[in-house]
Amino acid sequence: MAVFYDTHAHLDFPDFQGDIDSVVARAHAAGIERIISIGTDLEGSKRAIALAEKFPNVYAVIGWHPTHVLEAPDDIRPALRDLAKHPKVVAIGETGLDYYRMPEGNHEAYKAKQASIFRQQMEVATELGLNCVIHQRNSFDDLITQMEPFRGKVRGVFHCFSEPIPSLNRVLELGSLVSFTGLLTFKTAQSARDALAAAPADRFMLETDCPFLAPVPYRGKRCEPAYVKEIADLAAQVRNCSLEQLSEQTCRTAEQFFKFNRS
Repeated sequence: MAVFYDTHAHLDFPDFQGDIDSVVARAHAAGIERIISIGTDLEGSKRAIALAEKFPNVYAVIGWHPTHVLEAPDDIRPALRDLAKHPKVVAIGETGLDYYRMPEGNHEAYKAKQASIFRQQMEVATELGLNCVIHQRNSFDDLITQMEPFRGKVRGVFHCFSEPIPSLNRVLELGSLVSFTGLLTFKTAQSARDALAAAPADRFMLETDCPFLAPVPYRGKRCEPAYVKEIADLAAQVRNCSLEQLSEQTCRTAEQFFKFNRS
């Protein structure tokens, strides 16, 4: 069996509270050897660490999601530095910019707060020698601009990537990489498949973003890490390679990007 990693899961979300042990067991049975649980605020980051402590094959990413920045303190760096001391914390995030749904009121102030929280997380990542898990929605140009000062200091993985090839090339030129979800299996996601086909073998990873974006044939249901297998099946077809080759490439890339051996 070809093995894979789920490089972006939200195991701390309420969707998994009733059966997390079974979810992790199903992933293992499907050949998903490592799962990275992603924080979206400080409490979620703490829950991700707790899950990493409970399950040997689960790791944590700590950070603050851009859509939650109105609840964030002005300076999240001290708290992140403290959480990052845990040996199973492998990156900073999920962080970035999201202009898709703007709150009522001052949009420029909201964007400025997102930019500040994003910059702080890149600063902490640089200090600690970690990379960043990047979220962007309707914000691509601004996000690239704000990452530019950190070129050569911190790399990002643009998760749930579905942008066209010119945007892929801008990510690659910055020294970052991309990750693909079950969106690959959606009929409407040709741009994601085109980007996957064009991505260098060492610059992309696979993820579920569970509980969201379950791949076909599970679309519309709760997604879980075991479904990386279905994403990999389609990805191998798009790449015209074997599952074994895809496994070797994506797992090696994840091992180079995430700091799995910090203890």
